[in-house]
Amino acid sequence: MLLFLVLCVIDNVAQPVKLNKEALHASKVEMSFTNLKGKMVVRVAKDTTVKDIDEATFAKLNNMVFEDGTIEVKVLSRLLKTAKPDDRGFIGVAFRINEDNSKFECFYIRPTNGRADQQIRRNHAIQYFSFPDYKFFRLRKESPEMYESYADMGLDEWIQLKIVVKGKKASLFVNNARQPALIVNDLKHGDKLKGSVGLFVDVGTEGFFSDLKISHMSSN
Repeated sequence: MLLFLVLCVIDNVAQPVKLNKEALHASKVEMSFTNLKGKMVVRVAKDTTVKDIDEATFAKLNNMVFEDGTIEVKVLSRLLKTAKPDDRGFIGVAFRINEDNSKFECFYIRPTNGRADQQIRRNHAIQYFSFPDYKFFRLRKESPEMYESYADMGLDEWIQLKIVVKGKKASLFVNNARQPALIVNDLKHGDKLKGSVGLFVDVGTEGFFSDLKISHMSSN
């Protein structure tokens, strides 16, 4: 079973690549390929034995070294039947994942918060965290509002995410917006980390991913 993925091979030029299941490695998730709304997509759900949050729970690209550039992907999340009331449909992208998954950066969204009738929940629709030392609860406590933001989104709909990374800075754009919904000027691993890209989910989520593009840029 093949999945179409766009993967860059030279600076700023993305080339389409046909991938089968061997192109992705499941890290603490269940991964499969399925037909959703007429297209082949990757389905990812967190391993139920993993109880901690903001962990290395993603489908990771093999043979990928990403440092600076752009990552674009369409995501769709649903709540599992086993989801708890405070589960939010967590789905996003991990990047600069090192070889043993012990360090990485990540943006994810909480689709149920995007149209909540409480403003505080809306303000927590988008999240940045850095593994392993700067998970969301530490960032929220030490730097409230700095690493979270709002964008319109909902469950069971395709949401376009675009991440632009350069050195210590990363920006997240949602649904082809011209301006970023969240800007992080101080990636916690700085500008020294590089590695793979992962399709991230967390607790209570059935996540689907499609139309991934990765474009590299020179770090000079």
